[in-house]
Order: sequence, then structure tokens, then C-alpha cells
Amino acid sequence: MNVESILRSKGKMVTVVRPQATLREAVSLLRRHAIGALVVSADGKSVDGILSERDIVHALDDHGTALLDDRVEALMTRRVVTCSPADSLEDLMAQMTERRVRHIPVLREGSLAGIVSIGDVVKHRLDEIEFEAKELRSFIAGA
Repeated sequence: MNVESILRSKGKMVTVVRPQATLREAVSLLRRHAIGALVVSADGKSVDGILSERDIVHALDDHGTALLDDRVEALMTRRVVTCSPADSLEDLMAQMTERRVRHIPVLREGSLAGIVSIGDVVKHRLDEIEFEAKELRSFIAGA
């Protein structure tokens, strides 16, 4: 299985935020869309950075609520781990574990094509296991 299989089931929509937006705007987007991270992009196609709930919470603890008026670009992670639709789920899980990230933008030919979260990977893997178990029960019952 590969990343494309997750994108087919969950969709390819990605919520992005401009680097010049305020953190207050970013928090609003996270809440409105019930997501844990935003891809930071000036044009909606490139990945300039990523901003997660965890980034915001840590910064709030360090700097207080005045931080909410700062720009996203001041807090975003600039070195973003990305993947391609052809990458295997095993490789994706290894990257998430090794790099301690929960959201990985998907790039197709250098353009943003989706985003995959650890929750998406777990759901997909559980669906796979359930399907395999059904197939095995069916095989055993038919034997």
C-alpha cells in the first residue's frame, strides 16, 4: 500500500495558511476545520512550512498570548518532511516515528497534492487488517 491509497479514501484537500497570516488566524483555521496542522504556503501549491497545534501550544507557554498577533512565518517549521503519493505506508510510518511528526504534506511533481496524518495512517492500517481478517474467516469457513 502507498500514500496514494490514503489520499483516494480521505481526499486531497489541504487547509493552507499564508506565511503573513497571524497566529490568531491560524488558530481559527485549525479549530474551524478540526485539524492538527496547517501547511504554510504563499501560493497554495508550494510548501513554505508547516504549523501544528503543538508548535502553537509550546510557543504560548514560552511567550504568552501576545504571540497570537505574530505572523505564522515566525513560528512555522521551515524544514518540512514531505512524501510523494508513491511512497509506501511503511516508509511513511518510519518517517513519522523517526522524525516525531504527525502530519506530512504530500507533493506530486513539487506541488502540494494532499496531507497525511498519523490518524489517517492508523485508520488505513486498521481497515486493512479488518479486511484481511474477513478474508481469512471467509477462507476458513469455505474450506
